[in-house]
Amino acid sequence: MLVDDNPDDNFFHERVINKSNITNSVVAKQTGVAALQHLKSKEDADLHPDLIFLDINMPGMNGWEFLEAYKELDEKFKSRAIIIMLTTSENPDDKMKAKSMNIAADFKTKPLTQEMLNEIMDQYFKSPE
Repeated sequence: MLVDDNPDDNFFHERVINKSNITNSVVAKQTGVAALQHLKSKEDADLHPDLIFLDINMPGMNGWEFLEAYKELDEKFKSRAIIIMLTTSENPDDKMKAKSMNIAADFKTKPLTQEMLNEIMDQYFKSPE
């Protein structure tokens, strides 16, 4: 799932993900509210995303507010997803805040590249040998 108010970023990041052949579908939402509504509409945990790329700076509900609301979701609506903050911010305070929230798994700077996606997949989704 991509959560970013910039449709161009969503389009580009979706192409990177689709080219990697790691998933059957990518859901892109332009607001945190729309992303939460999508999660709440999927009671079947198998329909939840495994990976959420979340922008910080969005109008309305920003990435931090999304994370706070996500923490409050009923367990049946929470995804087992790895949440990656994907943002243009290189502010060290944002990186520290992301770590301190204990929800976001990682903090990456846009744009999403194939190399970055491969690293994320290796780190969070490869089974130990």
